[in-house]
Amino acid sequence: MENREDLRSILNYLPLKLQSSTLSWPNPVIEALQALSKGPSHSRVGSGEVFFLAIADIRNSLSLSSHRLASSFSDGFALFFDEFLTRAEAAKWFQEVVPVMASLLLRLPTLLESHYQYSDIIIVGVETGLRLLQSQQAGIVFLSQELIAALLSCSLFCLFPTSNRGAKHLPTINFDYLFANLYTSYHESHENKIKCLTHYFERISSCTPTGFVSFERKVLSLEPSLPLVSYPDTNLWSKSHVSLCPFEVCSSGLIEDQLRGALEVDFANKYLGGGALSRGCVQEEIRFMINPELIAGMLFLPSMSDNEAIEFVGAERFSNYTGYASTFRYSGDHVDGREVDSLGRRMTRIVAIDALPGPGKRQYKLDYLLREVNKAFCGFLDTSKYPQYQMLLEHNDSSEGQSGNEDARDISETRPALLEDCTTSSEMHKDRYSNLTETNPGRADNMEVDNTDVGIATGNWGCGAFGGDPEVKTVIQWLAASQAFRPFIAYYTFELKELRNLDQVCEWIMAHKWTVGDLWTMLVDYCSKREKGETRLGFISWLVPTISR
Repeated sequence: MENREDLRSILNYLPLKLQSSTLSWPNPVIEALQALSKGPSHSRVGSGEVFFLAIADIRNSLSLSSHRLASSFSDGFALFFDEFLTRAEAAKWFQEVVPVMASLLLRLPTLLESHYQYSDIIIVGVETGLRLLQSQQAGIVFLSQELIAALLSCSLFCLFPTSNRGAKHLPTINFDYLFANLYTSYHESHENKIKCLTHYFERISSCTPTGFVSFERKVLSLEPSLPLVSYPDTNLWSKSHVSLCPFEVCSSGLIEDQLRGALEVDFANKYLGGGALSRGCVQEEIRFMINPELIAGMLFLPSMSDNEAIEFVGAERFSNYTGYASTFRYSGDHVDGREVDSLGRRMTRIVAIDALPGPGKRQYKLDYLLREVNKAFCGFLDTSKYPQYQMLLEHNDSSEGQSGNEDARDISETRPALLEDCTTSSEMHKDRYSNLTETNPGRADNMEVDNTDVGIATGNWGCGAFGGDPEVKTVIQWLAASQAFRPFIAYYTFELKELRNLDQVCEWIMAHKWTVGDLWTMLVDYCSKREKGETRLGFISWLVPTISR
């Protein structure tokens, strides 16, 4: 174990110790967790106030006293578990849920050792073990849902060391600020965020999930570096002959409720999760509450650079909700009925891409347009097709001297091949990870993940709290999805008035058979005029004035 580079990279951020090639808890921690696992009749932990004291004792045994918690954590803990829960809810939590969480924590060393033992054979030739996936380091981590449950139990118990996380640009991972804010600046939405998380723990205490979740850092190389796709420049976008993909306007509904198996966009902060574990309660934070397994990525994924995105596959949804921001409310259990792929992951695909915050007029500058379209392009790329993408980009460069018709024909011939060639072969271990094969018996040695029809489900990315221009951001995402050869983009407008004529302008553009290069050129022209103050019209009215009349 001590020779594993992946484990060494993350070990300082885990509460466990590595001794004689074995991960373990200190003996006092084992004794405390064993007492908690036997229920309140043995541990005497039957209230939020006493629960906090038990956690504080465990933290002291781990020498975490120098890793300070939020000052009002204990008050928030007591407030939630002793006042906001009914007597029946509190009894269930301390009698049924906390013992299961303690048992998961006791098994964490074994779960991690098993994880590392088999991580090298989940996908042959691909490293999938838990490690610090640093900036500019493309890679993927596969975690079992059971291991994630144990890691999130660490988060609620606030057992992760925190002193070195800032230096590595890692987001918050313990839950102390979430509970502290409940006491210092109470909002009903904060209480309901915690209700989503406690509901998740209630669910896993009754039935431990058996699937897997993958976390992938995607990178556009700033220098030619196979097998990564290079960061496209303005020349590539302006000369692209790729046809625009079909654009579907969804005037109602939510991204997470789409049923087409699309890649769902997380309107992310560059620090994964944004304010999920503090005061935030908008699109990204809500997604992390209803799909809490996403929080596990905050443990080992530092902040994203401009040429990076993070993709998740398999995170299960546990909660329903209503409202948004201050009106957000937990509204009960959600049974996730999505199918499971051959790698044991639910077919829920989410990509985190962070837009420019508060861009103002600079969002119309060419450099910032390029930043945003490449950020979306990085997120929308299918990593299983990286070699084909790079060939396409090289072809685009080498064909500048050809006539437009010849080049367009070559590109149109390339698109079907890209859409067909999008499977990944992998070999699975047949015994320890037998749950990977139960849904596909007899295919353990040659499994495929088919992404052929995976489009994009998105909405007003970088708008709202971030202040971006919704019409410009819509076009940017359409360009990125098309250049990434996605078969469609489903756009949820959330009834934004600036986009009331979006379907009409998209139909107009498609009727004129514009390419990515055509639309990019028009967008750049519009943004140049907008930046100089030569127009105050939105892009839709500027492009097709008759539509807005």
